[in-house]
Amino acid sequence: MKNFRDIINYYIVFFKIGLLTIGGGYTMLPIIEKEVVEKNKWATDEEVIDSYALAQSIPGVIAVNTATLLGNKMNGFWGALAASLGVITPSIIIIVIISMFFLEFRDVTQVANAFKGIRVAVLALLIMSVYKMIKKSIKDIWGILFAIVSFICVLFVKVSPVYIIIGAAIISIIIYYRKEKENDCS
Repeated sequence: MKNFRDIINYYIVFFKIGLLTIGGGYTMLPIIEKEVVEKNKWATDEEVIDSYALAQSIPGVIAVNTATLLGNKMNGFWGALAASLGVITPSIIIIVIISMFFLEFRDVTQVANAFKGIRVAVLALLIMSVYKMIKKSIKDIWGILFAIVSFICVLFVKVSPVYIIIGAAIISIIIYYRKEKENDCS
């Protein structure tokens, strides 16, 4: 096990990420980039994007999956455990507190208006996350093609995102393999 202090630090950083991730796992990407990449330098932008993409393609909550993958990258099992517990602890605390008072306050106008404002802020965070992911993920004509075809298939043709992810993975492996084979022949 790595230094116990490092494990505690992972927990604290991911606790902060979990505390500030209002609106779901998609809104956590900018916070992860700031805390994990810029501030602590535990991972690169590419490693975060890869972990985030993998977290979306496996069963479970995106925030927990991402924290687990990044924690594992940083320090194996103990890093994964600390990051996972850190990211879920704020939600558990907040849900317990809200559940004790929600029924009493749900019809209060100020509370209803606060939730409307929170939804708008979450939308802004989602748009920012999508923009950053597009900027970092689409690097060539294949990326543009995958993005457009995926968007059309999910939105208009109603193809399940699961099939899009599996198909994109298979096609990407084939493209990568062919490029490697061409480079070897050169």
